[in-house]
Amino acid sequence: MIEVFKSVLRGVDGYAEIRYHKRVTTIIEARNGTLAKAEQRTLAGAAVRCLIDGCWGFVSTSDVTESGLCSALADAIDGAAAAARIKKERAKLAPARMGEGEFVYYERGSEPSIAEKIARVLEAEERLRSRSELIVGSVVRYTHYDDEKYIVNTDGAAAHIVDSKQSIHVFATAGRDGKLETDVKAWGVTGSWQALMEKGDLDQMVDRAAQGAIEKLDAGYAPGGQYTVILDPGLVGVLSHEAIGHTVEADFVLAGSIAKGKIGQRVASELVTMVDDGNVPGAAGMVLVDDEGVQGERTVLIENGVLRAYLHNRESAAMLGAAPRGNARAFTYRDEPLIRMTNTFILPGKDDLKAMISEVEDGFFLSGLGQGGQADSDAEFMFSVGQAWRIRDGRLCEPVKGVTISGQAFEVLSSVDAVSSGFKLDMGAGHCGKWQPAKVDAGGPYLRCRVTIGGRQDEREQ
Repeated sequence: MIEVFKSVLRGVDGYAEIRYHKRVTTIIEARNGTLAKAEQRTLAGAAVRCLIDGCWGFVSTSDVTESGLCSALADAIDGAAAAARIKKERAKLAPARMGEGEFVYYERGSEPSIAEKIARVLEAEERLRSRSELIVGSVVRYTHYDDEKYIVNTDGAAAHIVDSKQSIHVFATAGRDGKLETDVKAWGVTGSWQALMEKGDLDQMVDRAAQGAIEKLDAGYAPGGQYTVILDPGLVGVLSHEAIGHTVEADFVLAGSIAKGKIGQRVASELVTMVDDGNVPGAAGMVLVDDEGVQGERTVLIENGVLRAYLHNRESAAMLGAAPRGNARAFTYRDEPLIRMTNTFILPGKDDLKAMISEVEDGFFLSGLGQGGQADSDAEFMFSVGQAWRIRDGRLCEPVKGVTISGQAFEVLSSVDAVSSGFKLDMGAGHCGKWQPAKVDAGGPYLRCRVTIGGRQDEREQ
């Protein structure tokens, strides 16, 4: 296939690329005692993109024969030429280290049949319902993207990529006296079914989701205010990705995000070093070669509190005089590559978690994302929290519910005074939704910092 693509591109006057992508998607969902979904679908085709006279042309096609690709390339060239007649801006591409050869993202082995996976998902959902009579809603969902790509361009990329991204979500809803509470456990990997099961024991996660939902039925609410908190790796990942990571994506920077013009400036505590790295084995955002054919490399975004870099595609890197490091990604062959994160995380520190807790007189221990949140280009954020416990006199005490955290992300990172030696990537189950989905991962150590807690007066205190 690579040789066919090279033949199609031969003689192009300008830059051109062909990206073939075949994806087999499997989704299995058990819900409240029934098999709600068991589907497997295949999407395959090629994207043809060219840069002629500084303007882009893009065509996607399901006809991947040589004649079909030649036709798509001709259409893309025509589109670029038409754009060049009306556009004043002219794009350039920064030089980059191109991927050549085979890139296999995981150790391939025997994968269970879809029937075996269905049986395991049904078994887990049944276990969830059996944990307690208080469990009134139960969902276990499995998702698998099995991907193969060929990427060839006129700048030397000639990559064959084999990828597998798998994830599990467990949703437990507990109810009593008209009150409902939900807890979610989710995780994902780049790798096999076995790797997914090794990262998170499914039975244990089911039990923890049930327990978390039930505990919330009796939990009080957190009083609002400014507090010292300890964020677990899941929330550190949310903060890193949503509130910081998007502000340093170069397209958002060029549009005026808060990170614009701040390279070399202090934006966080000197204890904080944050990176984006697609080369982390097994992480859900693993990208060894991006969809421009660029080999992935670690980008140090914040080093000891100082902003050092943005995330780029080849075009933005040329505009800002930077090096592209593999952050141009497309969800399917029908999509054009966008600047995206891969695995974004804060590096571990040297502090002991127990000691970090013991030094908090009045605060909260916060774990995992709840039912969502938002972050803006000015790094202002608000997230709901999955589980929370009050810290009193250096001890973990009662659970609380209904907690949200908010603040300005760079100010929150500037307040960090302890960073644990423990570390985890913990956001691999979901997708980033910047105009098109992308599998990402994020995480870090435990951080002690200051945030605004949103809560409400406990009904038992009224």
